[in-house]
Amino acid sequence: MVANPLISGILLIFPLLMALSASSDLFTMTIPNRICAALVLGYFVLAISLGLPLKTIGINLSCALAVLALTFAMFSRGWIGGGDAKLAASTALWIGWALLLDYGLAASLFGGVLTFAIIFGRKLVLPPWLARFEWIARLHHPKSGVPYGIALAAAGLFVYPQTQIWQAAAGL
Repeated sequence: MVANPLISGILLIFPLLMALSASSDLFTMTIPNRICAALVLGYFVLAISLGLPLKTIGINLSCALAVLALTFAMFSRGWIGGGDAKLAASTALWIGWALLLDYGLAASLFGGVLTFAIIFGRKLVLPPWLARFEWIARLHHPKSGVPYGIALAAAGLFVYPQTQIWQAAAGL
């Protein structure tokens, strides 16, 4: 297990920021830039603290930049939100190329279940006592989008224990 309490604490940055991004997207349909910036900064702090080789950091950075280019193209076509694009890219920095397909598959599966649940929920009559909550009323509205950051965050958490950064911190 992780011996250094500082490293143990820093390892929690990723899960905490994933939870924050998911909850922010759920309640406001936005993922603040500061969350994605904190993910990027947290990765570099942890990677350097763990002594990851610069080659590994560079390869993970190339993965993040490639995902940013892809998701920016998707955003420019209106397929995804800007916060989703930035969250996917900053998450890719942590997971790297080796787990990118696993992350994409998990995000697709979680996103499909989330989308199905929201579409099904929108077909039901929203009780007035729930309609008082702005975020619930917004989710229920048929013209509202899907807070896909929830699926992206869940997928990130799903693959996190398999990442190079987690393995290095755990001494594996």
